[in-house]
Amino acid sequence: MSAAVALTQHPKIEVSHLTVNYAEKSREFTALRDVSFTVEEGEFVSIIGASGCGKSTLLSVLEGLYKQAGGEITINGKPLEGTGKERGVVFQHYSLFPWMTTRRNIAFGIAQVRKDLSRKERLALADTFLEKVGLGEFGNKYPSQLSGGMQQRAAIARALAMDTDILLMDEPFSAIDAKNRIVLQELLLKLWEGGEHRKADASGSENARKSVVFVTHDIDEAILLSDKIVVLTAHPGTVAEIIPVPFERPRDRQKLVQSPEYAEFRSHLLHLFYNDIAERIGGEEVVL
Repeated sequence: MSAAVALTQHPKIEVSHLTVNYAEKSREFTALRDVSFTVEEGEFVSIIGASGCGKSTLLSVLEGLYKQAGGEITINGKPLEGTGKERGVVFQHYSLFPWMTTRRNIAFGIAQVRKDLSRKERLALADTFLEKVGLGEFGNKYPSQLSGGMQQRAAIARALAMDTDILLMDEPFSAIDAKNRIVLQELLLKLWEGGEHRKADASGSENARKSVVFVTHDIDEAILLSDKIVVLTAHPGTVAEIIPVPFERPRDRQKLVQSPEYAEFRSHLLHLFYNDIAERIGGEEVVL
């Protein structure tokens, strides 16, 4: 063991007793109440729950765009204070600048975090990531000239090209058709698991995978992608359960969904999801 003093290892993200309120027509509502969970280095964590449970609000707080009313959030052991270059974001609706080509959209994102790169280097890096997401021939196209699925691939390419330690993803595939949604899920896993976006540090060793917080309402998507799933209750959002996903990586989608273990795990998540809603509206327990 090195004689150097070991540093205390903090979670990449730690959310502790988070409460978020918002005002509407002079009334105050609670969006999130006493939410606590952690995201470790290189961990893929999904947030699921019914519509209106505060999933997107939670991500907005992690982005630094929304102020909590109570609790604490730390990034690398330090209190969260506004936006930061260590966090890349993929929004639900593409968020590409319509007046820029796809290539320049990605280069613009790179420029926000890589001031050391020249314009030529940023454009070259943008081209590299366009190739990774299968859009190498569309760099000079404007967003309006791309399909929805292609725009979202470009948004994912931009986030990955920025090479941030943390990726925050707010239902990035929700508006995509079923076929392209599967393609994009597999693409995200390939880039995250394969380490194409990793870089060597000063010691020559590779950095860990990116830490991902992924908001979704799709239970199957959460199981396929995640190391851990945080289930939020209906409004106001509180943590119903934090569940490690027990399936080894890499995951074969077809084999996984046909296994009895998958059916049992999925049934448990569905039970949490639907019975919480039934309780809120005074209905009977859902039998799955």
